Amino acid sequence: MDKYFDDFVVGDVFQGRSATLTEAQIIDYALTYDPQSFHIDVNAAAESHFGGLIASGFQTMGLCFRLLVQQGIFEACSLGGPAIDEVRFMAPVRPGDTLRSELEIIEHKASSSKPDLGVIRYYVRGFNQHSDQVISFIVTHMLRRIREG
Repeated sequence: MDKYFDDFVVGDVFQGRSATLTEAQIIDYALTYDPQSFHIDVNAAAESHFGGLIASGFQTMGLCFRLLVQQGIFEACSLGGPAIDEVRFMAPVRPGDTLRSELEIIEHKASSSKPDLGVIRYYVRGFNQHSDQVISFIVTHMLRRIREG
């Protein structure tokens, strides 16, 4: 069933899918977007304070967001998002880690100037296969209030 702004309530929690990051995915991403040695060079990463290759935090954030979007909860209503706040990288993500994410609605406000629009804020948490939290961030998301047609 399609969801719209009015279908979400503060306190709602939604679980995302899961995905496993490979060494090649970590290196490929970092070569393009975050080419620091501990993301792109296995030998240099082993000598770093991380003790091995780790994923870019930006890759971790993008993946955790993707895992939620793929659940389809915003498919009918998403109008984009103007902000991501309070990003925290809590633990390194390594090759072979399987990430899952969840979101919790923390704010819900109808637009006073646009009756067909509402804004929600939600807290995203990402976890590895050991249930260790690896990331958190808050997304501001504009949603369609009414069904079209």
